[in-house]
Amino acid sequence: MNPVTTANGAVLRSATVDDTPTIFSFIQELADYEKMSDAVTATEDNLRTTLFGEHPYAEVIIAEWEGRPVGMALFFHNYSTFLGKPGIHLEDLYVKAEMRGKGIGKALITYLAKVTLSRGFERLEWQVLDWNEPARQFYRSLGARAMTEWITKRVSDDSLEQMAAQFEQRR
Repeated sequence: MNPVTTANGAVLRSATVDDTPTIFSFIQELADYEKMSDAVTATEDNLRTTLFGEHPYAEVIIAEWEGRPVGMALFFHNYSTFLGKPGIHLEDLYVKAEMRGKGIGKALITYLAKVTLSRGFERLEWQVLDWNEPARQFYRSLGARAMTEWITKRVSDDSLEQMAAQFEQRR
């Protein structure tokens, strides 16, 4: 993606491998905000591999303000069997605290909506923490609706190992 200058003066551009330390810093800041710092096991090395290696698993848009990185949108493709089409899942939208209220978050997510459509996709999805009322209000103001009938489920760590072991036990 070529850099795009928004109406508010922010510049949006695709991240490069040189942005890895910045992306990692944003992840740590987001985790601090979400009171989940202890859950971060990512490293710059594994981000470099998984975002910019031979098989990138996600993409990142960096937002710059006056030449310095101030936010990001990290996303990847998903798939809807009902639509029979891919979509985009926004994993993290982050803007540095001192830069909030300048329209940077709105620029990132509306640009990602444009990317979604330009790829021929029909859906952009993300999750928001139930206690994060500022984010919830922001997303509502953009026309997003809560999918209250869907409950996210997750297995990881030991639970993932135990679930996988059940397959072997049934063979």
